[in-house]
Amino acid sequence: VSLDVNKAEFICLSGPSGSGKTTLLNMLGGLDTLDSGSITLGEFQVDRLSKTEKSELRLRHIGFVFQSYNLIPVLTVQENVEFVMQLQGRSASERQQKAREVLCEVGLEDMATRRPAQLSGGQQQRVAVARAIVSEPELVLADEPTANLDSASAATLVDLFLSLNARYGITFVIATHDQRIVSRCRRLVTMVDGRIVD
Repeated sequence: VSLDVNKAEFICLSGPSGSGKTTLLNMLGGLDTLDSGSITLGEFQVDRLSKTEKSELRLRHIGFVFQSYNLIPVLTVQENVEFVMQLQGRSASERQQKAREVLCEVGLEDMATRRPAQLSGGQQQRVAVARAIVSEPELVLADEPTANLDSASAATLVDLFLSLNARYGITFVIATHDQRIVSRCRRLVTMVDGRIVD
């Protein structure tokens, strides 16, 4: 695979299951280790970073949106969104204010005190998006983000991604075979058997 992604791009990785989309995302985010080659994110050469440095890179520069949401069930919506900022060492007042702003952005300001189990799938995915963007990352990696959503929720999520991309210049790389996303992406990269074919 050879791929250049420019700042503020909105890219979809498409292809059948097993084509390597998730593996590529995991390598871009420093979650999987390369066998060969290199990955550069800004001034960082991801493949040369230590485990601790990769964790710090993810904490400061990359947001993740997973198919399974990965919310912490014992925390409220607000606490889930604040969690990354807490790890970053930001003050409680800054965390609370920023979390409230982002929850408004994703249309969940009235859900701040609820737990994940009290939300629909679409609402949980929007909390996951809020958590991914609250620390203002340069890059958001999303793995099949609409897989568990109905059509209306999926459309709302894609609208939200495009809006965040346009307004804040956040780069999005989205692994999906969902035509609801593919039809609206600005650049499509098609993968088959671990290779980029188009």
